[in-house]
Amino acid sequence: MLDRTAAETYAGWFRALADPTRVQILHLIASACRPLSVGEIVEQASVSQSTVSAHLKILAEARFVLVQPQGTARLYQVNEQCLSCFPSAADVVMGRAAVPFADIACEVPR
Repeated sequence: MLDRTAAETYAGWFRALADPTRVQILHLIASACRPLSVGEIVEQASVSQSTVSAHLKILAEARFVLVQPQGTARLYQVNEQCLSCFPSAADVVMGRAAVPFADIACEVPR
């Protein structure tokens, strides 16, 4: 049985990806290979700026994206560390691996 802390972390990750628009936004940011502004994301998404911002907040809270302030703008980039550990989390939840939670817990790079 997964401990509660691990289960809550994994559930947060899966919730963050439970919306197709968030998946599209995350894919866009990852494919860009550079930080993107909200405006750049809005140009390619078929949703409003406020909706994009709300989705980015959720992705940032789940630590899938990192936010860089640049003047009055905020740039978003993929948190490579989290994306590399997400498949391991799915394996653990599905009982396919016995990787200790501490070994795959996603941390924000400093």
